[in-house]
Amino acid sequence: MSKEQNINGCTEESCAGCAHSDSCSSKKTDFREPANMYSSIKKVIGVVSGKGGVGKSLVTASLARMMREKGYTVGILDADITGPSIPKMYGIHVKAKGTEDGILPCIAKDETRIMSVNLLLEDESAPVIWRGPIIAGVVKQFWTDVMWGDIDYLFVDMPPGTGDVPLTVFQSLPVDGIVIVTSPQDLVQMIVKKAANMAEQMNIPVLGIVENYSYVKCPDCGKEIKVFGESHIDEAAAEMGVPVLGKMPIDAELARIVEEEKFYEAENPYIKDVEL
Repeated sequence: MSKEQNINGCTEESCAGCAHSDSCSSKKTDFREPANMYSSIKKVIGVVSGKGGVGKSLVTASLARMMREKGYTVGILDADITGPSIPKMYGIHVKAKGTEDGILPCIAKDETRIMSVNLLLEDESAPVIWRGPIIAGVVKQFWTDVMWGDIDYLFVDMPPGTGDVPLTVFQSLPVDGIVIVTSPQDLVQMIVKKAANMAEQMNIPVLGIVENYSYVKCPDCGKEIKVFGESHIDEAAAEMGVPVLGKMPIDAELARIVEEEKFYEAENPYIKDVEL
């Protein structure tokens, strides 16, 4: 799709003679919602995946940790409403508190500011059985109603796919770029392209790709075993003209930190030290 086209595939030329041009949803309209008046956020980075189960939340938290280690102020907006995992990774089980001006995010031990639906539910194990528009509305409220304060980077952990919530985030938040998370399987190129094409249609740059489950290292001989087959991420990234930010193995130490709910101590050496 040409950059001159909008999300419906129209161009200025094709719209010029159209009888519906005044009311057509194809016209460039700014749907972005204002942030809470007590929020000042410099960059918003979305973390997306074409399919579930590829470790998107792990990558989101790893990117947040990387920027915290550099001294930046960081927040995580957990937009995966039906499968939230960020609070538990950081050992947060308290409830978010509200004021007359908005909702206060919970603060992890490394000072990462976190907002997730689990921080609002009475029982964090209760399923969220809501329809798409309601879920999308909640994500939007995490932007408009949460008092994030001064933040250098807000990472948005999005649900997999290209449905209501990713569309809401792309349209409602001033997203500066996305990081795509995938795994080394044969259909990876198609899945990555779907996520990348959605971002392109919304005029949001792809900052890079992270591959998870790339291999597991034998504890005895150190050999890298490609459990899910040979990686195709380099070819996919080259075709799209974006960098590979990291190839993450199945790492028992990272798994332990997640299981012990101590991700505020985590270091992920597999993701390149990049400025997002």
